[in-house]
Parts: sequence; structure tokens; C-alpha cells
Amino acid sequence: MNPIAFHLGSLSVAWYGIFIALAFGLGMILANYHAIRRQIDTDKLADLLLIVMPAAIIGARLYYVVFNWGYYAANPLEIPAVWHGGLAIHGGIIGGFLAGYWYIRRTKNLKVWPVADIIAPSLILGQAIGRWGNFFNQEAHGGPVSSEFISKFPDFIQKGMLIDGQYYHPTFLYESLWSGLVFLILLWMIRRKSLPDGFVAMSYLILYSLGRFFVEGMRTDSLMLGPLRVAQVVSVVSIIVASIFIYYKAKKQNIADPDK
Repeated sequence: MNPIAFHLGSLSVAWYGIFIALAFGLGMILANYHAIRRQIDTDKLADLLLIVMPAAIIGARLYYVVFNWGYYAANPLEIPAVWHGGLAIHGGIIGGFLAGYWYIRRTKNLKVWPVADIIAPSLILGQAIGRWGNFFNQEAHGGPVSSEFISKFPDFIQKGMLIDGQYYHPTFLYESLWSGLVFLILLWMIRRKSLPDGFVAMSYLILYSLGRFFVEGMRTDSLMLGPLRVAQVVSVVSIIVASIFIYYKAKKQNIADPDK
């Protein structure tokens, strides 16, 4: 499996970078479409995304580096080498949210939760696409499996998951498919204007975290915090916090309009 897609002179263009760029591009188009439907200023949204996207990449990389500090302390030149892989989605969400929150608080006519709702479907779509970058880097896979098990998958998946003579669980594929399903659910939800602000964003956290918790249990490259897998801990916390948010938002809406 060659992680390099093509060369432009002396410049090597990695599949990982191509899929990340594709994820961001489609995500921006989709977010702009939903902004128009929700009557959110698209110019301000574009400015927001130009701030959020680099912040998300920086956050994703820093998160990954911090939990692999032993390696990066010994190889500091690898810290900015994102094309080698090593972007943690939870770090990206934190970095993007903080940057977006900072921008929205300083901008008129933008509110945090309506904007978060229109970004959520774009975010999960980007995750579904981005996992294919992991495939070409032969990372984010699970433990060993038999040739009989892997034979149930398409031939190109089998070849990609054959690493040093051993087949592995294509956990990148499991997460990509789950993210695709969550994307469809969020698309359905965002068309329901009766939902309180923040419902779509919090549903994203719950649904993605649910799938990630189980997929993470199969992976061999988990970021660890002692005996715990960091992604599983963050997933559980995200589900709890988002569920509490939805409960109180729904309760508040029912009090405000008991006839609904």
C-alpha cells in the first residue's frame, strides 16, 4: 500500500492529505448550504470556518502528540509531520470548538448552538471521508484476523489490511461506515426546524461517541491514559454531557410551549 498518491516535481502528495482536503472542502459546501437554509450569514460562516479549520488541525495534532510525547520528545521534527498521520478527532473537536466559540462571541448575529448544528453534519461527513486516509497509511486498524475473516471484504481492503504478512481488522472502515450512517441521521434531524438549538450538535456527540467507543476497543494504536483508552473515556463523557444538555433543552422547550 503506497501512501503517496502522486508527485509534483520534488513534492510528494499523500493520500492522507488528499482525503483531509476533500473532507474539509465538502464539509464547507454542506455547511454553507445549511447556513442558507437556516438564514445564517454565509460570509461570517466562511470567516468562521477559515479560523476553525486550522485550529481543528492544530488541536488534533497537539492532542495526538501529547499522548505520544515519549516518541515526539525523541523525534521533535516529526511533530509537524501531519502527512504521516496522527490527527486525533477529539483534539480537533476541542480545538475547532474553542476557536469557533472565540470568534462567535466577538461577532454579531451569530450564536454558538445554531452554528454548531449546521457544522455537525459536515463534521461527521468529514470524519467518514478522512478515515480513508488512515487506510492508505495502514493505520487505525484493529487486531489480527484470519484470512477467512478478511476474505469477506473487497479485495482492495484485504490487500490494504495485509501488513507484514498478517491481516488486521479494518476498523477504519467500521468507523467510516458508522460515521456515514450518523451523517444521514443528522441530515434528517437538521431539516426539523422544531428541534431546539444544539440538538443536532449534541446528537452528533452521542451517536459518534457510541460507535467510537466500540470501534476503539478493537484498535491496536489507541492513545492510553494508564490502563484506559483515552477515546473511550472521552466518548463516555461526551455521551453523558450531551445527554444532559438534550434533556434540559427539551425540558425547557416543553415548559416554554407545553402544547408542543
